[in-house]
Parts: sequence; C-alpha cells; structure tokens
Amino acid sequence: MSQTPQNYSEKRDFIRMRVDAAASLLHEGEVIAAVCLDLSSSGMQVQAPQQFQVGDRLEVRIESEHAALTGLQASTEVVWIADQPDGEQKLGLRILTMR
Repeated sequence: MSQTPQNYSEKRDFIRMRVDAAASLLHEGEVIAAVCLDLSSSGMQVQAPQQFQVGDRLEVRIESEHAALTGLQASTEVVWIADQPDGEQKLGLRILTMR
C-alpha cells in the first residue's frame, strides 16, 4: 500500500458512511466506472479497475437514485492506494471541492 508522507491520524475524526454506490471517475478525459465504498465530509474510498498514482486528480460523480436529490460531484486527489489481488485498486480520495 502506498501513502504520501503525511500523518493520517485525523482520518477517523470524520464520520464515514458506507455507501457501496456506483461512481464515475473522470481522469485525463477518460471516464472509468468504479464503486464508492464509503464517504465522509472530507474524503471517500473507491474501488477502481484501473491503476492510479498518489497525487492523481480525479473528478468523481455519484448519481442519485432519488429524483428529488441531486447527485454528488467532487474534485478529488488520490492520497493512498491499496492494490487488490484481482488487479483493481482501492483508492483513498481527499475531496478538494464539491459541486
């Protein structure tokens, strides 16, 4: 697992909500289907079928299943990576801005 040289003791200072929601990642003009595993006010964990690097910037979109609610759209940065045995990656994303 790769991490930036930063103290992540604060990562549990925010309530994380398990969501298991379909997500779209936009990276360098390419749209990648992914799954958002959990979400907090400052970040999210996603599982993606493509390889990314710490520091990559990703636009994340999660559509709402409810007509009355808008979906989530956020600019994020990859802060940690956990390679999975099936070749996918779990990514820790810091939310930079939300729209």
